[in-house]
Amino acid sequence: MGDEGLTYRDAGVVAVGEEQTFKTLIHWVNKSMEGHPEVKAEVGLYATVIDVGHNLGIAMSTDGVGTKLLVAEMMGKYDTVGIDCVAMNVNDIICVGAKPLAMLDYVAIEDATGPILGEIGKGLYEGARQADISIPAGEVAQLGEMIKGLKPGMGYDLVGTAFGVAPLDRLVLGEGINEGDPVIGVASSGLHSNGYTLARRALLGKFKVDTRLEELGMTVGEAMLTPTRIYVRPVVELLEKTRGVKALLHITGEGFRNLQRVRSSVGFVLDRLPEMLPIFKVIQREGKVSNAEMANTFNLGIGLCIVTAPETADETLALFKSRGMEAMVIGHAVCDPDRTIHIPGLKVVGKKDKFYPEG
Repeated sequence: MGDEGLTYRDAGVVAVGEEQTFKTLIHWVNKSMEGHPEVKAEVGLYATVIDVGHNLGIAMSTDGVGTKLLVAEMMGKYDTVGIDCVAMNVNDIICVGAKPLAMLDYVAIEDATGPILGEIGKGLYEGARQADISIPAGEVAQLGEMIKGLKPGMGYDLVGTAFGVAPLDRLVLGEGINEGDPVIGVASSGLHSNGYTLARRALLGKFKVDTRLEELGMTVGEAMLTPTRIYVRPVVELLEKTRGVKALLHITGEGFRNLQRVRSSVGFVLDRLPEMLPIFKVIQREGKVSNAEMANTFNLGIGLCIVTAPETADETLALFKSRGMEAMVIGHAVCDPDRTIHIPGLKVVGKKDKFYPEG
């Protein structure tokens, strides 16, 4: 694809991390940690970890579902976005080597008398079941003057905060990665919960949510609303069985640049990525989205990456297969203090700020 196609910025989304106002926010948040040596995982990792003594760390992460909620509103189907809310949080918790225990939910809603809350609850339960966690508390805020949807009375937002535990001497923070260490990719279920502003621009400018596309095997709306895959059970089992896991990387916003969220001075060559899932092919074609922008924005069919010691790779692949999740070696680590991500199949290179065409 050419570089003249649709971009995330064209769709109205800026890279928040590049904005001065965000840097100011992080400055003040970081100051809150001064004099608190119990914080063991810095801002920028998937979850923070607090040392509570006796070699025990409490992992915490917060995230929402984003504009996938608008697709649910278009479909009039709200019973799966709760799964997404759980997934976005627990999949981050496991990326520091912690076992998720519980999540709190926050729903901001325009009109609490409609059907939305009950349907969200069904999804939250299903997500909690898949992740083996509880949802012991939460909050519903009625914000009719602030929250607006596509239709009157249907506006809402959904966010969660998850908690987990990990032995401090077993944290997984991307340390000790060596050149040649394999990168294992675990298949996603589709878009998951990222890139929806761009996806909606690319797809819903031409199709309706009830348009059935043969290459998708379902309607556009059904493909966009497919729940985010939850990776908790196989990852927790893997961490219990082996010490060979060096990094766990949830491929969410910023796509494969999430591989830069390791402490080791390494980059990665992803030279064995599988063919893109059909939903991504349709987005790229209809939005004329460049390869670089696709890599910047979407998971492209890989929802979780695991960097392991070479001797652990086969065991890892077999475990995910036994759980019914497709996993494959998609690349390897290389010594690189700049943490560059090379994807030869797409002819793109991921640097600190974004992916660029090779050369």
